Amino acid sequence: MNPSFSLHSYPVFEQATCDYHLADSVDAPIRNPYVPGAIEHDLYHKNWIDAVQWHLEDIIRNPNIDPAEALAIKRRIDRSNQERTDLVERIDSYFLETYKDVAPCPGAVINTESPAWALDRLSILVLKIYHMQQETFRVDAAPAHRDACRSKLAVLLEQKDDLSAALDSLLDDIAAGRKYMKVYRQMKMYNDPDLNPILYTQK
Repeated sequence: MNPSFSLHSYPVFEQATCDYHLADSVDAPIRNPYVPGAIEHDLYHKNWIDAVQWHLEDIIRNPNIDPAEALAIKRRIDRSNQERTDLVERIDSYFLETYKDVAPCPGAVINTESPAWALDRLSILVLKIYHMQQETFRVDAAPAHRDACRSKLAVLLEQKDDLSAALDSLLDDIAAGRKYMKVYRQMKMYNDPDLNPILYTQK
């Protein structure tokens, strides 16, 4: 594994974000440049899902949106959330496989979040940084707005460094046996026709 997984993954997230904004459409087809089965393929796909959902969340907040369109988008966001969760769990499976032969040290502890959920936060942070940077360039915005966005961008970049360091530290600890992984599959009840009472009473 790359000695700094954050340095390896961050450019993949950035590439997906930039590729999405070439068309800047929630309906644009994904053209993942990485080999299926490679971790980079999953990372790229993950950020693409996040980019589409980011813009769906923007669209649905239009105060003049047609209610039928809003409902369709809400259901699309629900499907996207499920796809995002499934992909995060697949990325965690990659880490489980990578570290399967590491024996936890005596006193090893579990982390509050898994590596893939930290990557989830890093992927979304890439989008925040991209869009905040765009705001600093807006010629139609007041100087005070651009200045405020530059200040926010500086905080986001600091957060990126902190989150990247924390992710790499977590992976180092897992590799050394100081921490160990457990993945609790996200049992989303509202999407399950056997667990959501609104759905199973319709059968």
